[in-house]
Amino acid sequence: MPGGETDGRSGGTILLQRHFTRENLPQLRAQVEDTAASAGLGGVRLGEFTLAVSEIAANAVEHAGGHGRLELRQLQDELECRITDKGPGFVPAIPELLPGLTEDCPGRGLWLARLVTDRLTVTTHDAGAGAEVTLAMRLH
Repeated sequence: MPGGETDGRSGGTILLQRHFTRENLPQLRAQVEDTAASAGLGGVRLGEFTLAVSEIAANAVEHAGGHGRLELRQLQDELECRITDKGPGFVPAIPELLPGLTEDCPGRGLWLARLVTDRLTVTTHDAGAGAEVTLAMRLH
């Protein structure tokens, strides 16, 4: 579906849809930032949203087979980004406090995304069927 069309599945207007890999993460970040700015998100909140989306996309690349799909849409009063992958799925344990900076303490990307966005949900599917992370920022 090209950008700008509505989608009856969850409402809103689709602004950006992209498949991504490690190689095109920098371009994806720039596209998300430009699209979010055009939709009216600005200042610090624009930077935070872009960072949160970048962290979740990087997690999909690192933990779910090297690729994922991003869909950015404008709802009535917020921007919503849905990132899906076909990885092994995971238990969404998002720590309350800043996780330690060690390899055996995962969750910093999810923790950061939850900290800076207005809404974050994680849906996991059966083993091997992937996960879906949805994050959103209010526009006003």
